[in-house]
Amino acid sequence: MNILVLHTQVPFVHGGAEVLVAGLMVALRERGHQVDLVSLPLQWNPPEHLLTTALAWRMLDVTSFNGVEVDMVICTKFPTWAVDHPHKRLWLIHQHRQAYDLHGSALSEFTPDADSQAIREQVMAIDRAQISSCTTRFAISRNVADRLRRYNGVQSEALYPPIPREGLEHEGFDPFILSVSRLDAAKRVDRLIAALPSSDPDVRVVIVGDGPERLRLEQQAEQLGVSERVHFTGRATDDAVRWYYNHARAVYYAPIDEDYGYATVEAMRAGKGVLTAQDSGGTLEFVEHDVNGIVTELNPLELGSAMRRIWELPTAERLGAAGPERTTDLTWDVVVSRLLA
Repeated sequence: MNILVLHTQVPFVHGGAEVLVAGLMVALRERGHQVDLVSLPLQWNPPEHLLTTALAWRMLDVTSFNGVEVDMVICTKFPTWAVDHPHKRLWLIHQHRQAYDLHGSALSEFTPDADSQAIREQVMAIDRAQISSCTTRFAISRNVADRLRRYNGVQSEALYPPIPREGLEHEGFDPFILSVSRLDAAKRVDRLIAALPSSDPDVRVVIVGDGPERLRLEQQAEQLGVSERVHFTGRATDDAVRWYYNHARAVYYAPIDEDYGYATVEAMRAGKGVLTAQDSGGTLEFVEHDVNGIVTELNPLELGSAMRRIWELPTAERLGAAGPERTTDLTWDVVVSRLLA
């Protein structure tokens, strides 16, 4: 088939969504389909730009190009589903969360004034109408599907993305706890640093990634007197990240209500237990407390206690050993067959 993958891109930001889209395109091509990407930039400050972008998608004619019919489009993020096509399918990475579960928090751009709330209502109306018009609807996790049902009354099925990073396998339990993520507030890497004084003094942390929070995190470690126990790598090569996963004692990944979280399943594939939180959303679809990880509160005392537990080698070994089998069904064969069925 001739398939277009539709995506919205925040310029200069590359994260899990972009990795997923790239992997999907490769998987479709390997299975004989002709595939291309249609992407438009997204910005939300001021919020009315959200509606401008939705209108741009609605005005696109993606039914054919140079006499070549487009058999199917696959929508991924807001507002790609505003496009008009008779075979419009959804693999929902996430909606514009600032209008939904993040509304009212410091992470949302919507203010209480009437104009801002009117724009938020329009965003929600676009989602209700246009997502409902998709001929099949999948989400990358039960958590994302539950949000769509709760806020918009639209049903979808969970369809988990495969692990993009190859070569993940247990090679040792070196003396460090690993964090791999973009360094922004929603990932809550600051909680890991804050808990270090309450953990075993031997505990070391390696933080892989970069982002707007990096300077603040470095200052936090210095203020708490734990700078020598925290190593910031910045952005790392795939080979380096693979090595860190394969050698870590355990992996910390505890964002706010995460959509899916590659770090969770990558850690499990590498045979490492996962430290996560009770409100971390999609991570809890994989992490079972005291089976393949530890689910904890993120205050310094409780997280510090969880870090001490998972630092103990017998516990790290037991939790890590239960991880790989949890990821065996995450394949592109499953994804493609369900998306195109």
